[in-house]
Amino acid sequence: MLLALVRRALAGLAVVVGVVTLMFFLLRLAPGDPAILLVGPTASPAQVEAQRKALGLDRPVAEQYAQWMGQFIRGRWGTSIATGRPVRAMIAEAWPATVSLVGISLLLSYILGIIVGAVQASRGGATDTALSVVTVTLFALPGYWLGLMLVMVFTYWARALPSFGAAGFDADFLTGWSRLADRLRHLALPLTTLTLIGIGGTARYVRGAMLDVKGLPHVAIAQAKGLSPRQVTLRHILRNALIPVLTLLGLSLPALFSGAVFIEAIFAWPGVGRIMVDAVGARDYPVIMAATAVSAVLVVLGNLLAELLAAWADPRLRTAEPAGAA
Repeated sequence: MLLALVRRALAGLAVVVGVVTLMFFLLRLAPGDPAILLVGPTASPAQVEAQRKALGLDRPVAEQYAQWMGQFIRGRWGTSIATGRPVRAMIAEAWPATVSLVGISLLLSYILGIIVGAVQASRGGATDTALSVVTVTLFALPGYWLGLMLVMVFTYWARALPSFGAAGFDADFLTGWSRLADRLRHLALPLTTLTLIGIGGTARYVRGAMLDVKGLPHVAIAQAKGLSPRQVTLRHILRNALIPVLTLLGLSLPALFSGAVFIEAIFAWPGVGRIMVDAVGARDYPVIMAATAVSAVLVVLGNLLAELLAAWADPRLRTAEPAGAA
């Protein structure tokens, strides 16, 4: 198992290098010039060229890539073109907001999704049909559209919840429960958006896994022993169905971070996603590359986490021979 994880980690490292390399060259091919954005459209060609030289954009692309990769590996992520701030500091400041939003959303979506999926698989009939319509609809809805609809309903119509930022303008003057309530009110809409979409996918997956386990011999043996339907569902169906769900949990982590990019932009949530959206508009190459590298690492870590969770839940995977072994 350890050897398999090492191989996966090396393959993941190759994936990260491939992703950042592709992104680096695609950025150079994309329309727009950060030098022109900095000096303005009325600048002379000489001023634009001087700015390009100051940013190091006048050198060959291959040389720019080699220099960036060498500095990034050493932990030097560069300076933002748009703001002039160190990229590492920008991401470090925004990271807690993204982690809190994504972490709470992941927890709620899996708890509620498992409950909904278990109810669907155990009851069936009209309940299963009705919940299937709801979960499929939630799973198919684009996150940015759902977020905008929630803003329209709860901010503009009901005037109940704010839709901008992580705290109110007077947050610095609030203390205790008032400060906490202000944070929760600002968290409500982006958290609800991510959670609703996550519930749909998790519930569909849990329902399918439980229906697959229902047909296995050990479930029929448990029913023949006279166990109650509740005991059969909890001990023999749901417990075994959660093994592939643990794998899904690891794979959902990078996907949820990717989805949070649009949600953070819609709700002006001060996280990494919003920084990346702003950087794309400003052609801020160092910030885009750093955010892309972090996202690629999350994908690899998510896959490794899925492997570890699956092996922890199913002992057979810990003793399985790697593919191609003698």
